[in-house]
Amino acid sequence: MPASGAVTRNTLRQQIADALRDEVLAGRLLPGQEFTVKQIAEQYGVSATPVREALVDLSAQDLLDSDQHRGFRVHQFSVTDFRGMAEARALIFDAVFRELGGEQLAARAQGTALVSVRRRAEEAGRAARAGDLNILIGYDLRFWRELGALVANRYVADFLHRLRVQAWVFSVPFLRAEGGAKACATWLWNGYEPLVDALTLGDTAAVRTVIGDYDDHSLRWADRLERPRI
Repeated sequence: MPASGAVTRNTLRQQIADALRDEVLAGRLLPGQEFTVKQIAEQYGVSATPVREALVDLSAQDLLDSDQHRGFRVHQFSVTDFRGMAEARALIFDAVFRELGGEQLAARAQGTALVSVRRRAEEAGRAARAGDLNILIGYDLRFWRELGALVANRYVADFLHRLRVQAWVFSVPFLRAEGGAKACATWLWNGYEPLVDALTLGDTAAVRTVIGDYDDHSLRWADRLERPRI
């Protein structure tokens, strides 16, 4: 929590929600793990009201499940859920880039915003190749969030961001179980920089090819999770 500046109940509510979402994304709060408002309030040294509001917010994002008698638990997404996320994301991106012509795409992918997206791409690609989830998740979310703001309207970008957070919540426990950074890196997509290159050129066909590879990569990983381990 920041030590300076005015902290209202709303900002405290957001800070708690952000902190808990980071705990879930990092895999420190695992799917199915239960906790109460009282436990979280004591952990952060705050009153119950902003904690309850933060937990309700995370429940509305499908990251937590609420039980009237037992408190809250981290939502457990299935492989079927993950497939649905990947397929929904693919449909939306295909529609967005089908509507954008090359010149329009190149015009949007210019200026300071593109510099920021490229920087995120470089950092995310480096982290993916190293199998460093702790670094990758933050850069990945910021990369796709900024990219969405370049090519889609706010409502579409917000929905895609929500899908991506949910996909990471599903994925992290499995990736952590791969047995080290090298094994984890095998299943981390790292096509961020080729995607930015295609955007810069306004090459919609190349953009759709790179994103199609990303979607295929996600579905191949889902196939692997569904195969029985020997």
